[in-house]
Amino acid sequence: MTAPLSRTDTLDLIGNTPLVLLKGPSAAAGCEIWGKCEFANPGASVKDRAALWIVRDAEARGTLKPGGTIVEGTAGNTGIGLALVANALGYKTVIVMPETQSREKMDTLRALGAELVLVPAAPFSNPGHFVHTSRRLAEETAGAVWANQFDNIANRKAHIESTAPEIWEQLGGRIDGFTCAAGTGGTIAGVGLGLKAFDEKVRIALTDPHGAALFNYYACGELRAEGSSVAEGIGQGRITANLEGAPIDTQFRISDEEGLEWVARLLRDEGLCLGLSSGINVAGAVALGRQLVAEGRRDARVATILCDTGFRYLSSLYNAEWLKSKGLPVFPWLT
Repeated sequence: MTAPLSRTDTLDLIGNTPLVLLKGPSAAAGCEIWGKCEFANPGASVKDRAALWIVRDAEARGTLKPGGTIVEGTAGNTGIGLALVANALGYKTVIVMPETQSREKMDTLRALGAELVLVPAAPFSNPGHFVHTSRRLAEETAGAVWANQFDNIANRKAHIESTAPEIWEQLGGRIDGFTCAAGTGGTIAGVGLGLKAFDEKVRIALTDPHGAALFNYYACGELRAEGSSVAEGIGQGRITANLEGAPIDTQFRISDEEGLEWVARLLRDEGLCLGLSSGINVAGAVALGRQLVAEGRRDARVATILCDTGFRYLSSLYNAEWLKSKGLPVFPWLT
């Protein structure tokens, strides 16, 4: 058995996450479905990658000075990644987050030493939206930089330079499709661009939750949202700078119920405790796999992102009363 690689810097722990064959989704799709285990990052989510690249980019441009402050508006996971990176490099963090996000994310940010600013949930057009609030705070804070994950393309660069090459190498250069949901758009755009650089024929699919506008944008050219979702950190109503030029070949819309079904099955049958965004991604991967199989590609390989750990949602997704309050099915073992 090969011993794990040793690292000389804690920030080197970000990335190089395992890729695992998901048995239940593979059986459902009729082809191989692989999950990139981003919950294995130090901050337990895919957002660690964007956090590291954004901070390194700010340092390289000279906008982030020693002892400075990083300010960001986030659904939580990017803030957690930024707080860890900032701690390792001697910076302070101020994180603005909608008060509707999970209690576990709030508690984690406080535990990491970040200054947490909670604001009411609001549409992007509202000046009180968490992104706009974080920008203003950065402008008002001496020595601060605004991470701006939605429109800072250092975000998608992280996935062009790390996530995509890792997937390509882990699958031995044989991959037919990739899909995930979009929040900032950095992951799907970056992995899509990175994989297309290896093989233009890799099919890149957007997996969109209800309540987001991108499905209709890529399907018919119109930013139009339908329905709603309780998933945190995904769903977008505009074309961010990270999404500009994203090589989206096809798109799927996935309901919370379908995503929750895969969350339940992956925990019950495969021992993976994941968040709803991961369940939605897996449902999209199954849909993409079935599409490829229907075209005669029975040996197809599809990869997706297992975004974060389910332990971040114990008070919501894994809480029977919370699920009932949202009109969602309760996992049988919680009843």
